[in-house]
Amino acid sequence: MSQARTDMARWPMCAGALLVALAAVGVWIAPKGDLERGTTLQATPTGAAASRNADVQQAAEEPAPVLTEVLGPSACDLLLHRMPTVSQAQCRAARLAPSGAGSGQGIPLFWRDVTPASVRQWADDDALRVLVVGAIHGDELTAASLALRWIALAEHAGRPVHWRFIPVLNPDGLLAKPPTRVNASGVDLNRNFPTPGWAQDAPRYWEKRTRRDPRRWPGPKPLSEPESRFLHTQMAQFQPQLIVSIHAPYGVLDFDGPQAPPARLGRLWLDQVGIFPGSLGHYGGVHRGMPVVTIELPHALEMPQEAEIQSMFQDLLRWMGEHWPQVDLNQRP
Repeated sequence: MSQARTDMARWPMCAGALLVALAAVGVWIAPKGDLERGTTLQATPTGAAASRNADVQQAAEEPAPVLTEVLGPSACDLLLHRMPTVSQAQCRAARLAPSGAGSGQGIPLFWRDVTPASVRQWADDDALRVLVVGAIHGDELTAASLALRWIALAEHAGRPVHWRFIPVLNPDGLLAKPPTRVNASGVDLNRNFPTPGWAQDAPRYWEKRTRRDPRRWPGPKPLSEPESRFLHTQMAQFQPQLIVSIHAPYGVLDFDGPQAPPARLGRLWLDQVGIFPGSLGHYGGVHRGMPVVTIELPHALEMPQEAEIQSMFQDLLRWMGEHWPQVDLNQRP
């Protein structure tokens, strides 16, 4: 580890509860997105559960590659040229460090833990644990930039929050020429998490609903990829109480989890698109009850204005304070 609302809100809360209940009985709901519309399908019979669970357990026990080469190019040297509007000074100030894990091609997976000095007067156990992940899809360059830019905001937020930032989960896709959604193995990492019924639902959804779109291949089995295994490990070890997953370019706010979702972050309004087999929102928010806020920036290459970057972050803090009182400094003794 490194150092280390309103009628409008009632419907999403009920919908979230319904999703949790459906997931519990092995039903997934296909999303309403333009590219991936679908219907409700039944998961695999319970008789296959033991085999599926064994595959997931085996994959989960295979860690991401550990890099023996600790010294080497910095995160800025490797990644900065693919991060829109991030300056050299901003990148270096983020102080990203190698996590010790690597991508399929051996590129370090960089991270940064932030616990603001102004909140260290409170016990570490009292701090809300928030995991922020960018560039699960390598061609969503602004996702990486926003995650990195938020590090400085987290440092000055003055809230009892332990942040863990992974700005680029898919460096192989980010650094490909041109950048690709998938990783070096051609896997969509956001379809590679071990949701219930993955063995049947993920391949069928890919074949029937996406028409075998190579950009959305879920992989040969859940957690087959070192990058998804790394994030899965962080969920198990860091035990985040909230995950923020940053994407582009649909310009909406999505949410999966038992809490009432935020109605908006900056100019992004809530539009819950449903759940996909193998997605992080499905696995974390619905299956694990670990809320996942998914930010879909309007553009994959063009960053929001500075005021919007800060507005989204402040709206996130306000929403967090509504559900985790320790984050609201006005409610602290």
